[in-house]
Amino acid sequence: MALGDAPAAGGPDEEAEDDALARGAALEAFGESAETRALLARLREVHGGRAARERAEERFRVIMDKYQEQPHLLDPHLEWMMNLLLDMVQDKTSPTALVHLAFKFLYIITKVRGYKIFLRLFPHEVADVEPVLDMVAGQDPKDHETWETRYMLLLWLSVTCLIPFDLSRLDGNLLTQPGQARMSIMDRILQIAESYLVVSDKARDAAAVLVSRFITRPDVKQQKMAGFLDWSLCTLARSSFQTLEGVIAMDGTLQALAQIFKHGKREDCLPYAATVLQCLDGCRLPESSQTLLRKLGVKLVQRLGLTFLKPKVAAWRYQRGCRSLAANLQHRAPPRPEQQPFLTPPDRHEDDDVPEGVESVIEQLLVGLKDKDTVVRWSAAKGIGRMAGRLPKELADDVVGSVLDCFSFQETDKAWHGGCLALAELGRRGLLLPSRLAEAVPVILKALTYEEKRGACSVGANVRDAACYVCWSFARAYEPRELTPFVPAISSALVIAAVFDRNVNCRRAASAAFQENVGRQGTFPHGIDILTAADYFAVGNRSNCFLVIRVIRELAAKALANLTPRAPEYSATHVFPRLLSMTRSPDLHTRHGAVLACAEVAYALHRLAARESRPVTDYLDEKAVQGLRQVHQQLCERQLYRGLGGELMRQAVCLLIENLSLSKMPFKGDTIIDGWQWLIDDTLRSLHLISSHARQQLKDAAVSALAALCSEYYVQEPGQADPAVQEGLVGRYLAELQSPEEMTRCGFSTALGALPGFLLKGRVQQVLAGLRAVARTSPQDVSFAESRRDALKAMARICRTVGVKAGAPDEAVCKENVSQVYGALLGCLGDYTTDSRGDVGAWVREAAMTGLMELTLLLGRSQPELIEPHVCEQVMCRVAQQASEKIDRFRAHAASVFLTLLHCDPPTPHVPHRAELERLFPRCDVASVNWNAPSQAFPRVTQLLGLPAYRYHVLLGLVVSVGGLTESTVRHSTQSLFAFMKGIQGDPRALESFGGTLLQVFEDNLLNDRVSLPLLRTLDQMLANGCFEALAAEEDHPFCVKLLALCKEEIKRSKDIHKLQSGIAVFCGTVQFCGAVRRQALLQLCLLLCHPFPLIRKSTASRAYEMVLTYSDVVDADALEEVLAVLSNTAWDAKLPGVRAQRNRLCDLLGVPRPQLVPKVTPRRRHSTQGREAPVLPLALSSRMFRVPQSHCRPFLSVEGEN
Repeated sequence: MALGDAPAAGGPDEEAEDDALARGAALEAFGESAETRALLARLREVHGGRAARERAEERFRVIMDKYQEQPHLLDPHLEWMMNLLLDMVQDKTSPTALVHLAFKFLYIITKVRGYKIFLRLFPHEVADVEPVLDMVAGQDPKDHETWETRYMLLLWLSVTCLIPFDLSRLDGNLLTQPGQARMSIMDRILQIAESYLVVSDKARDAAAVLVSRFITRPDVKQQKMAGFLDWSLCTLARSSFQTLEGVIAMDGTLQALAQIFKHGKREDCLPYAATVLQCLDGCRLPESSQTLLRKLGVKLVQRLGLTFLKPKVAAWRYQRGCRSLAANLQHRAPPRPEQQPFLTPPDRHEDDDVPEGVESVIEQLLVGLKDKDTVVRWSAAKGIGRMAGRLPKELADDVVGSVLDCFSFQETDKAWHGGCLALAELGRRGLLLPSRLAEAVPVILKALTYEEKRGACSVGANVRDAACYVCWSFARAYEPRELTPFVPAISSALVIAAVFDRNVNCRRAASAAFQENVGRQGTFPHGIDILTAADYFAVGNRSNCFLVIRVIRELAAKALANLTPRAPEYSATHVFPRLLSMTRSPDLHTRHGAVLACAEVAYALHRLAARESRPVTDYLDEKAVQGLRQVHQQLCERQLYRGLGGELMRQAVCLLIENLSLSKMPFKGDTIIDGWQWLIDDTLRSLHLISSHARQQLKDAAVSALAALCSEYYVQEPGQADPAVQEGLVGRYLAELQSPEEMTRCGFSTALGALPGFLLKGRVQQVLAGLRAVARTSPQDVSFAESRRDALKAMARICRTVGVKAGAPDEAVCKENVSQVYGALLGCLGDYTTDSRGDVGAWVREAAMTGLMELTLLLGRSQPELIEPHVCEQVMCRVAQQASEKIDRFRAHAASVFLTLLHCDPPTPHVPHRAELERLFPRCDVASVNWNAPSQAFPRVTQLLGLPAYRYHVLLGLVVSVGGLTESTVRHSTQSLFAFMKGIQGDPRALESFGGTLLQVFEDNLLNDRVSLPLLRTLDQMLANGCFEALAAEEDHPFCVKLLALCKEEIKRSKDIHKLQSGIAVFCGTVQFCGAVRRQALLQLCLLLCHPFPLIRKSTASRAYEMVLTYSDVVDADALEEVLAVLSNTAWDAKLPGVRAQRNRLCDLLGVPRPQLVPKVTPRRRHSTQGREAPVLPLALSSRMFRVPQSHCRPFLSVEGEN
């Protein structure tokens, strides 16, 4: 078959296939032997429970599936596995469920190792025949849950049928009672086999195996073979492949017939072959839409053909003789004596007449080579090879000629693919004589480049893959001297396919074929060197080769550029004119590739000329230069920048503009410059119309073209811009920053950042102000995260471009404008915008951190006095906050920025706690820490909590990580925080300082769900782990009081289930504090027990139950049992009136006052300040609310509602 491991027609979609292939043969033995033995031994215990049974089955599947690629490693263990399972089957006391489970495990093993190997291990004594037959007879063919049992029993029965005794000896006396006869063993087996050949499950395949073993027995074939074949032909005749039942019946029957004619003796099957062939012709299987039926039809046809022909070894076949890989690779070895092909003695029956049915068989196989499905073509190709091996030389040569006729351009890709497979089979078997190679090799070379366009796509990858297989088979089949005349053509074609074919399977197949030829033939020039650079895995790596058609054309253009220095004159006089003519092609792909190639070759010629201080026009004549000038104009006139291919052509022409500008083409002052500028502006203005996957690449291409165009053609004098051009360009771009389209803002922001310094001169303040406006978040454009990101990147790039210069705010970064730039960048570190794509604000924060780093390093190198202490502190603290947050990639980027600023040279001035930071983060550890890994990042970043300047911001980021959802982030951040808390337990001042900072974070982010919800989760964990036990000893400690107040305010009137549940957990945790705080926490829990949401009531009761058990001093010992009973036995999701009575009882037991009902005043209508009537506020769910006596509660107590 074709060398590609996946179907050749499929796309090159294998993200980690190289690793999988590398590990494919990494196993050395069955490493799970002990686990498997224990698993099988436990089946008697687990078969009764569904969950345990499914776990055992799933684990066994996982173990077996590991050996799909190396099933032979199971061979030493198959016997004991089968014995353990069959012991359960043969045990009369085994429950039916256990028997079915044992057979299911046997099927899993069979699926991995294959039934042919596994069959030999089944017990097949005479005593096994009747028990197995009885078990098969006792099965229900309609039970879809136990098909594995029937499948394995039929296979087992097919082995027991091979006992070397006449089956009639097992029958005994068939007359058990007068007038009643018992069926013979032979009849029972045949009846079972026939019944299972027409079932819809996999037992049909096993029944076909059973029939082939049973019918071909010497004693059975005399009595039953003719009858069974008659039954089979009748089944085929009355079945239709138009119905599901007919397809199933024909499938089983064809399988059985193919197996019989494969395993039966020729003299037994020959009398029936012509009749079967005639019936098969009447079934018209090639017209069926069922692939499997057509495949089985081809398989049966070739078996019938082999039955017609006597089995013999063709005396005329080609034999290579002795082969030696070592000798082939020894290029300087002494000449060896020529080996003569081994020829068998002439066959005296060589000229015998060919049976009549053979011609029909060959014809059907040749038709099968053109079938629409690969499996059918592959079966037909093998049949052609087998049949040709038994034909006389002249007839076999006619078959080869017919196969070569498949390679006509009137034929479809299916015929080409089938022809390649057939040639490979003929060559591998020595049936394609060397005299035919002169005809076969040219068509194979054409097949290596075969491609046929069909609409917007093309076909032919399977043909190219199969052609590589032919080259691979030829390398193994022929002596080097036979292939020597064709070596240059084959070797170059395989190298081109291995390097440039866009399909990964074809590249790998070509590399494998080239490697086989290097090893087997030893005549391929530079074979080892080429294989070293382009081996099987290298050409399959998508980072080295091609991803999609567009990328292939781009890389092909770069390849032409790399070849240009080898032959510059040829490239300029022959290649370039042809490329220019192709830019006018009506075909999009040809036109796109030609424009890319023109750009790359022109720039390559410029680099070559620049080395000799010559202009590029020394290589390109006037006609070529004018041709390049007209490319854009021709495309514009034909409106080829529009439509589906417009984005491709825009990207290609932008690259052309960039490379022609870099090549210093003599177009200064030409009208074409205005055309190029229009294209760049129109592309940036229309980015929102471009498909999302191509938008970034097109924007980058347009911006790169703009930078090159401005640098070359807008310079009036060195360092000076044309004032009119500068005024128009900068003014136009600043106006576009106010566009309502986000992508337009992105494009022109990036374009402003790419402008050369001479165009920004005198406009720096104006440009930075425009970009700051884009970076500022407003209610109208809060979702424009990408435009804010690009604006920040542009600001940083402009700062790098203009540099630092004192007293020149319109020309460079200076004291007058640096604070504004810092303010914009620091402000964007608080962008946490989210939408359907997730945390899109992270893009803005990443760009802001990068900009802060670049600006700070720029100032530190030139004028460090511009970095003010409070600004540096803000930069370091805000970046440290990002380094403690939950998204791995952005956390790693923040850590990189933080450490770069800490260890830069010259040192960044005014870094808070520099000495402590250098001790915590030594320079030698910078490269070794993986900040993407939470296990390495959080233990280090939590050390910053000990530095007062960093504590607030690090804690703000850390609580988001601790209270997050990602398991690894939560685990490692929590462990690191608890480790820090453990270290300060003995220092009351440090603990109070930490608690004050934590409460400040809570207060500053009150009702900010992004922070407050994970903060509540963090507080729950800290309280549960006793982080504040030292404060619990003091009654009504200020920390506890304020914490409870903030928590109540956070959940007040909230309808967020998750926030309410987290608040409940915090209330339960604050019960550990004594005094009024405990009473207020209990009271709040009692209020939540009558919350309008039933889920909240149930959650409160559950957490309160755990709280009472954890803190035993909350409830008096004599009331503990009753409190627990009320909490656990009450249906808290019932109606509120019933729940309220139990809640009030609980209040009495806990010693807190019952909430009292007071009437709720209906709000009056009010008029707004604008004079319009305000809407009436909605009534509460009840006209009453609970109030707690003022002496026992604070004003911020929540109010319960009713259903």
